[in-house]
Amino acid sequence: MSRKKLTVYDYLKCKGKRQLSVLFVHSAEEARAAEEAGIDMICTSHDAPQYGVFNSFEELKRIREAAPSCFMQSGGAVNVASEYEAMKLAHKYMDVGADVVYGGTWSYKWIKALRDENIPINSHVGLVPGKATWIGGFRAIGKTADEAAGVLQNTLELQEAGVIGVELEVVPPKVATIITQKVKIMTLSMGSGSGCDGQYLFANDVLGYTTGHMPRHARVYKNFKKEYERLQMERIKAFKSFHDDTINKKFDDPKITVGIDDKEYDKFLKLAEKY
Repeated sequence: MSRKKLTVYDYLKCKGKRQLSVLFVHSAEEARAAEEAGIDMICTSHDAPQYGVFNSFEELKRIREAAPSCFMQSGGAVNVASEYEAMKLAHKYMDVGADVVYGGTWSYKWIKALRDENIPINSHVGLVPGKATWIGGFRAIGKTADEAAGVLQNTLELQEAGVIGVELEVVPPKVATIITQKVKIMTLSMGSGSGCDGQYLFANDVLGYTTGHMPRHARVYKNFKKEYERLQMERIKAFKSFHDDTINKKFDDPKITVGIDDKEYDKFLKLAEKY
């Protein structure tokens, strides 16, 4: 059954009415699964190998095509050095088909400039990976009253700057709920409880193929790691069989080759003697 894709207007209207499911996807295959599953919003990035993201802009286009009714956010760990670069990158994402651009580490000044150009921006508060060194590493944010107030203030300032939503990462649920109630923009929880306006997970965590550290806020629904390991062993077996068949000259099979009539072949042999 077809459904209407959220616009920015619809996205904001969801606040307080229903929770949004938000999933970071790495490929068109994952995006297609998100589309079929009815996921509300997908998030994408390009050229961020440090986070296991190797997508090109062409792949982002395929992701967009694979999930036409999902609200799509693009952006991530790509560093930009100026407001102009941020503007240029944002327009490139919009050209691909993104509905909103992620600018989690961008300044209020840059965000205001992009909002003036009617570019929708989602930002990031709490544990912001790109700012981890400023907060003492990867840790929960908002476990003290002062720190919790700081997250609220940061969210309000981002709202004033013009963002349409924030990812709220590893903030105590009680604090995240109050912040959600005090702002007009959307709050997407990453380990910050169901009091936010949506829940954000990564496909690799949901499917259980994350390598290395598993974030505390991640939730595994399927064990693809074991399946991927099995598929890799089957891949190796298939490649080895191909290698062995090559060495043992097993490629004259009439099922995969074409024949020549005996008379024509004899005629060819006579012609070949002239060369």
